[in-house]
Amino acid sequence: MSEPLHYFPKSYEESRAAFRSHLDKIKEKWPEAELISETISAGEDNTIDMIYANARKSKEKVLFFTSGEHGIEGYAGAAVINLFVDEYLEQMDPDTTGICVIHGLNPWGMRNFRRVNENNVDLNRNQLYDEGSVPEDVNKYYEKESELFLPNGAITDLTRDKNELHAQLTKALAKEGYSAIKEAKGMGQFEFEKGVYYGGNKEEESAVFLKKMQHRLLSEYSKVIHMDWHTALGPTNEITMVASELEERDEDELKSFYGMKNIQKFTPKKVKGDSTNHFHKLRKEEYPDTKLFSALFEFGTFGEGKKAELREFTTIVLENRLYWEGAEKEEDRQWILDEFKAMFYPQEQEWREAVLKEGRFGIEAVLKKEEII
Repeated sequence: MSEPLHYFPKSYEESRAAFRSHLDKIKEKWPEAELISETISAGEDNTIDMIYANARKSKEKVLFFTSGEHGIEGYAGAAVINLFVDEYLEQMDPDTTGICVIHGLNPWGMRNFRRVNENNVDLNRNQLYDEGSVPEDVNKYYEKESELFLPNGAITDLTRDKNELHAQLTKALAKEGYSAIKEAKGMGQFEFEKGVYYGGNKEEESAVFLKKMQHRLLSEYSKVIHMDWHTALGPTNEITMVASELEERDEDELKSFYGMKNIQKFTPKKVKGDSTNHFHKLRKEEYPDTKLFSALFEFGTFGEGKKAELREFTTIVLENRLYWEGAEKEEDRQWILDEFKAMFYPQEQEWREAVLKEGRFGIEAVLKKEEII
């Protein structure tokens, strides 16, 4: 049986309309469900859209889906939400379980097929629990090798520019080491506004919205189950769970409990401003009696290993340079945009079928164990 590939939207507007249409179906189980649209970036029709419904009798648990924190990645997230509403919604118990589903946390990025928002901010590096605890120059390796990460003029010859970037990276790897460059990539930075992996110099509107919902759910429910949908990381055509080190169980325990083979944990020391880490920190500090499961779920594209990481890094840097400085040749511009889309929202049917197959697997692995479905 072929997969329903119409779940995958072609544009932000199409995706948002499909999401909003789910309200009627959700109202059949939760009559009080409401659609909330929060305008982001005044003067533009960019909205975070959320469908929210409280449990009808007792607030035992709530399902929390988020998508589009990294703009372009929201298209696959939207597909999973469409899948969930069609295939799993009926299995939920509205008497004891609430539902909160967010579409397009980064609507500008989603509309423009960028990963960052309108201020060049990676929203998953903008969710700091204690903003004063992270100095601007926290990312020492990024600062040392900033010429790698910052735009340096229009792209005039893509082949030459790629070769120069690879040469710079090879030199940096020899000088700082593979783990150092990987750390510079993953940590985020708060110093260079036009650089890649920028975490911002203030709390972004989307971060304020998400933090508000984290507080609300933790304060009202006994148990919160949060799945945040992303793309790119992990083995090609497979799903990977990425959990904060603040999740008390180790990787082997998580693999055993949920029956998933691809699970990674990250430390807040090496990744700053991650939204799931903020969620765990918030629960620990302010809502210790609430149970929380919160993790990212990634659909892999380029694969794993140093070769794949080099391709990912090159793609991110070139796309950022293209955005700020442009390209002289249309074919160079289009190649970069196509490569960026291949990293975060591939067009191939095989990948999209894998997203739906692996999405089902992830949904069932977590939500059955957490007694949501």
